[in-house]
Amino acid sequence: MNNLDFASSSGLLLVGKVIRPHGLKGLLRIKAYAGSEASFLDAGIVFLRTASGETRNVSVSSVTPHKNIFLMDVEEANSVDEAEAYRGANIFIKKEALTREEDDYFWYELLGLKVYLDTGECLGSISRIIPTGGTDIYVIKKGEKEAYIPAVYEVIKEIDLENGKMTISPMEGMLDLNEV
Repeated sequence: MNNLDFASSSGLLLVGKVIRPHGLKGLLRIKAYAGSEASFLDAGIVFLRTASGETRNVSVSSVTPHKNIFLMDVEEANSVDEAEAYRGANIFIKKEALTREEDDYFWYELLGLKVYLDTGECLGSISRIIPTGGTDIYVIKKGEKEAYIPAVYEVIKEIDLENGKMTISPMEGMLDLNEV
């Protein structure tokens, strides 16, 4: 069972990966797919799925930014040897543990949305999202063609999760470059 099958069948979301232990006290060096440490802290309990397919739930004590990664302290790892057992594990949280501000959306909610121009024309569906460190880029795919749409208020006019659609008002010349 791959990670996507595991996540969808268990109501979990993939939010990061353990790179390796950090230091001697059992900290985990992690790559976060979530935007901030709040996703891990708000969840309280995360699920670590090792390469062998074993899943363990662990209690998060703290998560702190460190250079371009995060350091996560879990109650179940108090030494480098205990932390080593989690090397390479994927990190999942329960969907219902996620919190968000108004007008915030999670990637899993946006992927697959149909994207329409404010004139009603369908451009295609969001096939992937490219994080850029600043503004995310939504990749809209229709057949073999792709368009790249910046996730900014000036372009994104409405997101209707209930009906599975997004309405955009492209900036002048934006779609000319994309050829959708």
